Amino acid sequence: ADLANLVNEAALRAVRMGRDRVTQEDLEESIETVMAGFKRKNKVLNEKEKAIVSYHEVGHAMVATLQKASAPVTKITIVPRTSGALGYTMQVDEDEHMLMTKEELENKITGGRAAEMLAFNSATSGASNDIEQATKLARAMIGRFGMSDDIGMVALETVQNAYLGGDTSLSCSNALAEEVDSKV
Repeated sequence: ADLANLVNEAALRAVRMGRDRVTQEDLEESIETVMAGFKRKNKVLNEKEKAIVSYHEVGHAMVATLQKASAPVTKITIVPRTSGALGYTMQVDEDEHMLMTKEELENKITGGRAAEMLAFNSATSGASNDIEQATKLARAMIGRFGMSDDIGMVALETVQNAYLGGDTSLSCSNALAEEVDSKV
């Protein structure tokens, strides 16, 4: 379904450009559209915002490049998208794998906020999605994957409606829930 969506988006782009064939550029743009939404051509960042978003995304890229168990960076952009992203750093694994190690998961939690702080000595709202994703991942590492030495290999979190957004619920005492929150 994802591949069909991707090819369909590329075909629509080719038709909008007046062509009867899909090009590599159409496919590449459709990947970005499916991942992050359409380019927001009417959304223009001011110079300060461009600098902050640039440092943020370069921060992601530098951290990813310095890590051993991290997918290589394939693209960095500061073009705003309809998903709300003001930019993003794309990483694509060289080979497909279904399992992730604790180290690989921890690498995904690092982000661009540190670069913002180093360059501007200030935090912005630009890291909100990073924080949301990192929190979700850290909670899964502890509650579903058993990757906490203190709590151990106990399934505390269950995923419900995996195909409809994947809501999770914690099944444990309030005291243990507080400990999970603390670890996260």
